[in-house]
Amino acid sequence: MFKKRKKYCPEANEIHYKNVSLLSQFTDSADKILGRKHSGLDAKKQRMMQRAIKVARTLGLMK
Repeated sequence: MFKKRKKYCPEANEIHYKNVSLLSQFTDSADKILGRKHSGLDAKKQRMMQRAIKVARTLGLMK
């Protein structure tokens, strides 16, 4: 039997649009936002991550 590996789930206070190094971990090589199944986030943190990535893109901090 194989065990499912627990993925990294950051704390809610770590998810911020200025934290570009964390946000870039949740985008693929084409700079698309990863889905919940691939990122390992729960629904609430996935929404927070999406908003933070979109704000960072708008401000020009990310591609």
